[in-house]
Amino acid sequence: MSTPYQERALAAPIVDAATEAYWNAAREGVLRIRRCTACAKVHWYPRALCPYCLGDTAWEDAGGLGTIYSVSVTRRAGPIPYAIAYVTLDEGVTMLTNIVDADLDALRIGDRVKVCFKPAEGGFAVPMFAPA
Repeated sequence: MSTPYQERALAAPIVDAATEAYWNAAREGVLRIRRCTACAKVHWYPRALCPYCLGDTAWEDAGGLGTIYSVSVTRRAGPIPYAIAYVTLDEGVTMLTNIVDADLDALRIGDRVKVCFKPAEGGFAVPMFAPA
């Protein structure tokens, strides 16, 4: 069976002080992550305090390459199936995201993926991943 990816409308993200820099970078086609300035661990989702040691964090650009850790194709009553995945970036952080521009039935754990940005309402861009 083959399930091709189909574009779908994306709602504008909820932007707050903790995520504004992330969404601004995404509009420019840059994926940003947070790294702790005390313990040096990266984490996802963006937040000001490190979830490991409660240290301060700083933004850094991610390379945008990663590996599918887990993936599921959702086929619910809506008109379009889509792939939800955990992707572990080469920097070591794991993100919950969508896999796009692929045969959804061919996606496998361990596949290499790269970030891409899909347009959303309000001029935003949402980082998602496609086969590398």
